[in-house]
Amino acid sequence: MIRIFGHYVSRLYLLLGAMELGIFYLSLLGGFWLRSRMWGGGVHLLSQNPELYGSATLYALIMSFTMISMGLYQRGVDGAALLVRLAVSFFLATMAMSLVFYLVPTLFLGRGVYGLAMLLSLLGILLLRVSFFRIVGDESRKHRVLVLGTGINAARIAQLEETEPERIGFRVAKYVRLEESSNLIPDDQQVELSGSLLEMAAGFAVNEIVIAVDDRRKGLPVDDILDCKMSGIQIMDMLTFFEKETSRVNIDLLHPSWIYFSPGFHQGVLSQNGKRALDILVSLLMIAAFSPLFVLVTVASLVESRGRHPVLYHQVRVGRGGRHFQVHKFRSMRPDAESDGVARWAAANDNRVTRLGAFLRKTRLDELPQLFNVLRGDMSLVGPRPERPEFVLDLEKTIPYYRERHRMQPGLTGWAQLRYQYGSTVEDSKEKLQYDLYYVKNANLFLDLIILLETVEVVLMGKGAR
Repeated sequence: MIRIFGHYVSRLYLLLGAMELGIFYLSLLGGFWLRSRMWGGGVHLLSQNPELYGSATLYALIMSFTMISMGLYQRGVDGAALLVRLAVSFFLATMAMSLVFYLVPTLFLGRGVYGLAMLLSLLGILLLRVSFFRIVGDESRKHRVLVLGTGINAARIAQLEETEPERIGFRVAKYVRLEESSNLIPDDQQVELSGSLLEMAAGFAVNEIVIAVDDRRKGLPVDDILDCKMSGIQIMDMLTFFEKETSRVNIDLLHPSWIYFSPGFHQGVLSQNGKRALDILVSLLMIAAFSPLFVLVTVASLVESRGRHPVLYHQVRVGRGGRHFQVHKFRSMRPDAESDGVARWAAANDNRVTRLGAFLRKTRLDELPQLFNVLRGDMSLVGPRPERPEFVLDLEKTIPYYRERHRMQPGLTGWAQLRYQYGSTVEDSKEKLQYDLYYVKNANLFLDLIILLETVEVVLMGKGAR
């Protein structure tokens, strides 16, 4: 894993993305060459069409963006899931390129050229992926880790390796049993430190050591750890390790001193202004693009209720700094959904949801009016989802650091929405907070772009909707 603008990215998937970007570029050139051969031309036509290279660059970028948006650079995507996501990403790319060619006709090279380019791209991607993952293999894609400790913290790593094997990028070589440490790890996964820690790390071919002892004041081999650090082995504390491997901040391990000294948790003026400019530009474009949907949903809502119920629903939410604001949504529940005045989370198969509302929630169309909240500055496109004041009061009492999610502007979409299901319990809120804190810590335009692209997959696949 490497950090790009604070966000951890897999080196292997970064390499795969770069190789596929090259395949897309060459596929368009190959499509043009094949088409020119059909016309009786030759290789010289490539040099006679300088605009071809600009079109190839644009084609490669659009194809790569749609691949990212469909989660094709995430672990565990293979088999039928890979083919389905590839099909959707190619369809989205076709729609995007059609729009670009409509706006800039000089970039269009002909349907035959792009049809051949798509075919070459699909063949190239499938061949590359089969070869790439056969060469690197599932296990070799994971870096080897040596864990110091066999107690509670070490057990957390073991549980993570057991419950999320497809999402993590590491494999524990051994757990090192130290003096005064408790023992919660099976004996066959342990090893005693009887000699040099550096020699042990070399023997197990690890490139990372995680300090997972429950009490660092007892039995920690400081000199050996320093020797490993100076020899090029990465040394990580538990919180940073979990952040890197799970893209969330583990609240059970979190302590104020880590926040004090850890990089992040800060946005400069330039970053804030860039984020606001992106919010205004994208929300205006989305309002213009989805204006027909605003009309269709309005008409459908009036028809369903026979004009007796309001189309829009307004609800108070908690924004940045704890400030309250009204969020706007298309109404998806009956008007008497909370007639007793008690605030409730939406549940699976909630009988308060109307037939139209179920469709709106599944497709996220009920969220469209929140674009006006973004324009007003109440919300951002990306950020922690705003919660109701009634829920926030209870959650702040129950979950430590919950109020820290209000350091950022709430968002229409967010890191927690991509990485976790719809939350309807305190435990769900705790899990989502860990992803929200990761975003608060590492927020920047690069991460915002990743979230916006991956939100396309969530909307199209209907993930987590209630």
